[in-house]
Amino acid sequence: MPLASTMLPKSWKQRQHTKTLLTIKTMKVNKHIRYLIAMLAICACFICDAKKVVDIYELTFDENVSSPAIVKENIAQRVQDFQNKQAIDLINNNLEVEMMRNGEVIIVTIPADELFAPNDTILMSKSKDTLSKLLKFTKTPGMYKMLLVMHSDNTGTHEYSTRLTSARVNSVFDWFDANGSTQSVVPYAFGDIQPLKDNNSMEKRRLNRRLEIYIVPGEEMLEQAKSGKVTGKTIIKKRK
Repeated sequence: MPLASTMLPKSWKQRQHTKTLLTIKTMKVNKHIRYLIAMLAICACFICDAKKVVDIYELTFDENVSSPAIVKENIAQRVQDFQNKQAIDLINNNLEVEMMRNGEVIIVTIPADELFAPNDTILMSKSKDTLSKLLKFTKTPGMYKMLLVMHSDNTGTHEYSTRLTSARVNSVFDWFDANGSTQSVVPYAFGDIQPLKDNNSMEKRRLNRRLEIYIVPGEEMLEQAKSGKVTGKTIIKKRK
């Protein structure tokens, strides 16, 4: 009887060689898949960061009043024209109005004595007649940001002025919360640090005690400006 051969069949060797090649190719494919998955994960992180919603309550006043920035000139012009139209409506409602940021931001100034009794922090009943003229700017989510900035004169200590303006601006914020929406309303208490006039007379101190309301274009207005839905032309006094 012939001895059994210790040599493996050629067909078996070919199958093993093919299997080895397939294993190597599979490893390469898996490596590419892992690489693609990693890249997709990185891209997803960038997309999430890009779409991250900015918390306007965490921003400083300067950051809030300067954002969102409008880069394209044609969109900026539409926003300026629309804001000028809104400003005219406010002027016709007997409010003191200025513009800033090249006419993109409306500033409404209300004397504090039209809102509060001397040294008081509770809104007077007549204050609603003035504040109600601004409610429309809280109605459409994302259309505007409204920054409430309360100022005082330098009567008393700096700490007292800060506490007073903080309590007063919170009262105004609460009024908007009760009568409209505060989704895009941000309060700031500036105390006595930004007087309009020298505090050397009763009249000048009266002018320094004020509420400034900054009406800033929101993302929704920018989207509408892109599609040409916002328009209107008029020139208003601008603050540098």
